[in-house]
Amino acid sequence: MGHSHHKHSHNHAHTDLKGRSLIISIFLNIIITVAQIVGGIISGSLSLLSDALHNSSDVLSLVVSYVASALLKKKASTNKTFGFKRAEIIAAFINSATLIIVAVILIIEAVERFYNPQEVESNLVIWLSLLGIVANGFSVLLLKKHSESNMNMKSAYLHLLTDMMASVAVLIGGLIMKYFQWFWVDPVLTLAIALYLIYMGWNLLLDSTKVLMLFTPNAIKVENIVEVIKKRKIIKNVHHVHIWQLNEDEVHLEAHIDFNVDIKLSEFDSILVEIEEELFHHHGINHINIQPEFGKCDSKQIIVQD
Repeated sequence: MGHSHHKHSHNHAHTDLKGRSLIISIFLNIIITVAQIVGGIISGSLSLLSDALHNSSDVLSLVVSYVASALLKKKASTNKTFGFKRAEIIAAFINSATLIIVAVILIIEAVERFYNPQEVESNLVIWLSLLGIVANGFSVLLLKKHSESNMNMKSAYLHLLTDMMASVAVLIGGLIMKYFQWFWVDPVLTLAIALYLIYMGWNLLLDSTKVLMLFTPNAIKVENIVEVIKKRKIIKNVHHVHIWQLNEDEVHLEAHIDFNVDIKLSEFDSILVEIEEELFHHHGINHINIQPEFGKCDSKQIIVQD
């Protein structure tokens, strides 16, 4: 059986920078959460409390992201042959799921408050929302670069970005309540924040679920990969194909290849090098595990349910 892979170099300095950015963001969000919970209770603002609830989920998500990032440094072992390469995908799943859960809780609270509007101490709402905008804005800037190429960091970034936007909405609501006494704005803003959380979290939840379920990446078509391999005349059939994403850096392919002739192992190695180079450079598949066969009686279907 032939196995080959292209390695990705990992920059430890970059990983340490990610960890530092997450630590700073965790500290800032703890301060915001405590301030907004106290302020929300004193002011009677549901939108401020909803922002605090979202911020508390931010703290959880950032801690999860930090732990996942730290686990990546651990090496593989005999009982953990992949190491902790999936830790960041699990973190992204947990974080996106908490976004949806928080949103549902906020929707329920907003509907109840909408029918029973309460007077709100708007000055406190305004100042605490400003604190949220500044602190979350700084955290968003810290994580933005890391979020562009990492699903885990993207989930943490989205938590902070949505919370910054929520704080902006709370600030606008506070100003409206201060100058117009429209207290129904508070639950309306809460509802808007909740819907925005669902919008931001849903795609990330789907993407992380697909990776955890070993689905074939969207950009890869199994039929096309089979044709790329089969174009060599010496190959009779490509079957028993599995393509999955281990994490954001690694896409794996496993397949059986039925040859027309009983070739030497050295010939197979040469063909394997050709296949791996083409699949890596044109399809982004960097781990290839191929089982060569000649005259073996087994299922020749492309997809075989194990």
